[in-house]
Amino acid sequence: MAEDPLLMVIDGNGVVVEWSHRAQKLVGCTAEEVVGQPVGHLVTRVAEGARGDARPGRADVLLRGADGRAVADLRVQPMPGPDGTVAWAVCQAAPGVAAIPDIQAAAAEAWFAHAPVGLYVLDTDLRIVSAGLAAQIMGGVPAERVLGRRLTDVYSLPSPSQIEAMLREVLDSGVPGPERVVRMRLKDVPGRARETGVSAFRLEDQQGAVQGVAAVLADVSEREKKRARWHIRMELRERIERTLDVGATCQDLVDAVVPDFADIAVVEVVDSVVHGEHPPLAPLGREVPLRRTAFRYSDGEHQVQAHPVGDVRTLPFPGPYAQALTDLKPRVLDLRPDLPWLSADPARAEAIRASGARALIAAPLALRGAVLGLLSLYRTEQAGSFDETDVNFVLGLAAKTALCIDRARLYAREHTIATAVQRRLLPARPCSQTGIETAHAQVFGEAGGGGWYDAFTLAGARTALAVGKVSGQGIQAAAAMGEVRTVVRSLARLDLEPDELLARLNDTVVLLAAERAALSPSDPCQREPLTASCVYAIYDPLARTCTYARAYHPAPLIVSPDGTAVEVPDVPPGSLLGTSDGLPFTAVTVKLATGSVLAFYTPSILPATPSGGPGDLDPLRRVLAGAQRPLQDLCDDVVYSLRDGPLPGDAILVLVRTRTFPPGQAATWEFGPRPEEAGRARARVRRQLAAWKADEETAQDTELIVSELVTNAIRYGAPPMWVRIIKDLSISCEVHDGSSIVPRLRHPGTLDESGRGLGIVGRLVQAWGTRYTPDGKTVWTEQALPDC
Repeated sequence: MAEDPLLMVIDGNGVVVEWSHRAQKLVGCTAEEVVGQPVGHLVTRVAEGARGDARPGRADVLLRGADGRAVADLRVQPMPGPDGTVAWAVCQAAPGVAAIPDIQAAAAEAWFAHAPVGLYVLDTDLRIVSAGLAAQIMGGVPAERVLGRRLTDVYSLPSPSQIEAMLREVLDSGVPGPERVVRMRLKDVPGRARETGVSAFRLEDQQGAVQGVAAVLADVSEREKKRARWHIRMELRERIERTLDVGATCQDLVDAVVPDFADIAVVEVVDSVVHGEHPPLAPLGREVPLRRTAFRYSDGEHQVQAHPVGDVRTLPFPGPYAQALTDLKPRVLDLRPDLPWLSADPARAEAIRASGARALIAAPLALRGAVLGLLSLYRTEQAGSFDETDVNFVLGLAAKTALCIDRARLYAREHTIATAVQRRLLPARPCSQTGIETAHAQVFGEAGGGGWYDAFTLAGARTALAVGKVSGQGIQAAAAMGEVRTVVRSLARLDLEPDELLARLNDTVVLLAAERAALSPSDPCQREPLTASCVYAIYDPLARTCTYARAYHPAPLIVSPDGTAVEVPDVPPGSLLGTSDGLPFTAVTVKLATGSVLAFYTPSILPATPSGGPGDLDPLRRVLAGAQRPLQDLCDDVVYSLRDGPLPGDAILVLVRTRTFPPGQAATWEFGPRPEEAGRARARVRRQLAAWKADEETAQDTELIVSELVTNAIRYGAPPMWVRIIKDLSISCEVHDGSSIVPRLRHPGTLDESGRGLGIVGRLVQAWGTRYTPDGKTVWTEQALPDC
């Protein structure tokens, strides 16, 4: 050390720990700038090849200053420490002493020989001129068999041209090629392909002349497996938790694992679970069928599967599939053609053979001891067998999937119950009378439970029509829908005008919403505000008018009899039911020609826009332009044009076609405020009922009803006065006068000689009431019509 002045000391980690004054003069850096920094910051160029006599523990390094001139020949020798560590002393070589290989060159040689990565040195023609020891061991072939060949000729690569282009780019530009992970294997050696990271850097001599390219091949199979598993978990977590459909959940699973983890994936679910029923407990009975709900094969162009998706059948017994659902333990097998259990299912055996599957994991989809289904994963020969780590990974996926399937099952069950409740709360058949014909179509949405419609008769051969939607979903929405529909029917019996009916309906929905908000915070229903939309209309076939109002619901479409005009009357939307914003409801009356079509609907019947909201009315207009066609055909055509996929809400369409009311089935006449008018009214009724061939009892009852109502109008009412009797599904009697005083049903005493009229009428009819008009009131009755 005396003959070689010390410049610096480097510890075992390559960090400068001591810096001399001589070194500062040679390099121009102070100790503060150097100590604690890696030595690589100082050494800018490595001398390639040995110079002088190589002796153990010493090497030459050519250190250059900022101007590029050589400032010193250096010698490096080890400095063992008292604790067993080794540092390196860097000294200035004495004049005339022969240079020896430096430590970095020695390190490069050691790395080339012993590094755990495959290193190939390629010449400027990209042909192999040298192969590292690790490359020979990894490939299982000596260097002599690969020398002179291109890397792409030695290895089987998915895209040889891309690797060749990368090496050429490194050779031309000098920019190191970043690692590319490819699946590769030696062409001349049997075996499966492995995930390999390929990177490269250019080789230059001391003068900067390009000598070739160094290609580094690192086996990154384990790293890529971990990365793939992490990616699968994240993708599955993101996708599988967004759906409440069993089939979509299973498809998300197979899409996540193929092709990164397995070449083939099959999911089969117990058929009753798909329909929302409780899963059976293990062991699964041999007779329990499973539905194939998802399948994916990495070779999408040549899919080979034993049974199509949707097929329902029992599992072959005995076999790994049935056994996995018996003890809820996975089965891991290397598939061979001579396995005895394959004969139990020839179709499955043929699919395994045709796909080239060589390894199988059959994992149960189970939850709390109950069987939901089976996950089967296959690998071909290229992918290799499954190991214990793979099995644990699959069990984690199966557990997560089973939980999501059970959640989707519960949702399906609730949806089924809500749909059943909703069906029972809606009209069982269309309401058609002499003056109208109706048809409807309903498609339950993904959530279901909130859409509703109704059509029922009113006095005077009129028809009430209502379509609406209640907020929320599931059973709660179905129950609320039933409440709203019942209230509409009850209010309609009071003969309210559409705007007044909606105002009172809003009061009821506000009350129901307040009751819901007062529930316990633990009740999930408490967190769902109750609102509803509705359009309510009354069609009068005698006046050929339709009066309607709407509460934040689309207005009905009106189609002319020949289909040439489809109009939407401009009606104020009104406020959403259940809110207290104070917006009034407005009723509008339109005159309709015979044969016109009215279309009431919910927004989900319209096509979706790119933003996800309801689209315009053009598709519905085009279908309804064929107004002469049967109404049910028009409903079906609208349903056929619905969007593909789950609907955001219930899609409802109610079509009404107006008819001419036969003039012989209604009779109207006026009368004056004279007592004898009651007798004349009885005579007119008797003649009309005889023309209708009514039985004697019906005729007598109707005479008495009209006589009492006319007498009350003469005694308490005012002109104008008229009587109308209508034969439709029942016998309706209407007596109108100009007074707004409401007749009151009294309960007279035993000796009272008056006050019994309305009591008698109430016993003879099935319903009676009072309807207010701009010029007075109309008292009406309805009698059951026997066969006549």
